[in-house]
Amino acid sequence: MQIAHRVSPGRNVVVVGTQWGDEGKGKVVDWLTDHAQGVVRFQGGHNAGHTLVIGGRKTALQLIPSGVMREGVTCYIGNGVVVDPAHLLGEIERLEGLGLAVRPRLLISESCPLILPFHVEIDRAREARREQSSAGKIGTTGKGIGPAYEDKVARRALRLQDLKHPGRFEAKLRELLAHHGRELAALGAPAVDAQAVLDGALRAADALRPLMTDVGYRIHNAHLNGANLLFEGAQGTLLDIDHGTYPFVTSSNCVAGNAAAGAGVGPGMLHYILGITKAYTTRVGGGPFPTELPIDEPGSVGHHLSSVGQERGTVTGRARRCGWLDAAALKRAIIINGVSGLCITKLDVLDGLAEIKICVGYRLGNQSLDILPLDADEIDACEPVYETLPGWTETTAGLTNWEQLPANARRYLERVQQLAGAPIDMVSTGPDRVHTILLRHPFRP
Repeated sequence: MQIAHRVSPGRNVVVVGTQWGDEGKGKVVDWLTDHAQGVVRFQGGHNAGHTLVIGGRKTALQLIPSGVMREGVTCYIGNGVVVDPAHLLGEIERLEGLGLAVRPRLLISESCPLILPFHVEIDRAREARREQSSAGKIGTTGKGIGPAYEDKVARRALRLQDLKHPGRFEAKLRELLAHHGRELAALGAPAVDAQAVLDGALRAADALRPLMTDVGYRIHNAHLNGANLLFEGAQGTLLDIDHGTYPFVTSSNCVAGNAAAGAGVGPGMLHYILGITKAYTTRVGGGPFPTELPIDEPGSVGHHLSSVGQERGTVTGRARRCGWLDAAALKRAIIINGVSGLCITKLDVLDGLAEIKICVGYRLGNQSLDILPLDADEIDACEPVYETLPGWTETTAGLTNWEQLPANARRYLERVQQLAGAPIDMVSTGPDRVHTILLRHPFRP
């Protein structure tokens, strides 16, 4: 009997942030796509901000997967992503204006919940109300992400597939507006014009209908036919709705396990988890941050990290809070994600510091802890315990070989690896695609 030739299934890699986001995931995903045929976004929305620098040209992405910058790579938006149709079309047109072929290789799950204008109004009005109360701001981007996820969980969301049926869409939209109208009025938010929302959504439907598909089935078949896939996370582990510093978190699961649920495939398809970790720590928005340093005083370490690292949010433009690397928080993220290997980014920002500190644990009252607590109030009360290492005066910017690194930079990375309990497989030494040191390739078993 003759046995038919079978193609070996592809190898799949999940890329997740291990801190509070802004770790440099977009650059790493872009770099890895030379070994991938597809990139999948599996959670979040256009509150993500992935900045890529290729040949000196900077491109910011929010909703479209970072694989769009590589010719021939298919980009998938999975069911776990909330989609603002107007923003998505605007981002497509902007990238097409740069000469990229986007629509022929972009596929969107028809199960994606929609973000509509009233979600944005609710989001912004709630944040303004929190700012006036004792609760304080969460630091939301005001993009309507949270209210859209609320509708999904409450089983009242409009989904992309509803746009294929105008009558059904209109009936569900008017019902949803009746539900949210009461809150909008109570918050003093502007009234929503139902007809304008309907007309805008139906116009978007004509452009989006050709891109809708069964993403889970498509990537399953691509995998069986030998395609390597990258699953691209947004935000970071410590912003995860279940595992982050609740309530100062985002509205979705940012951890590696959600790559399966948010794309519509089984966890057995996830072969390697790459945890992206900045060489120091940053955070945007409210919430506890044990290793935070003041950033406004020129000459201080915090000011150095903020200014040299150009630490401003890609989406919001807000200055990021900065501090030393927190290895105890990183340990928590590695456990939650089952990290196979780490990529340390922005190592070059530490160049020129006389000494570098790593948080190895905390004092909480009379307790000594070696891992980030689960309670945000306890985290806020934690006093970091530091280990101090010598810095280096040589530059690491743009280096592509481990042996080229200054001896003290290698010692720093080796100590981070020991404390975190996961190997460092990649190091990013600058924003450009080529500024990368590879120690072990995630796509090679």
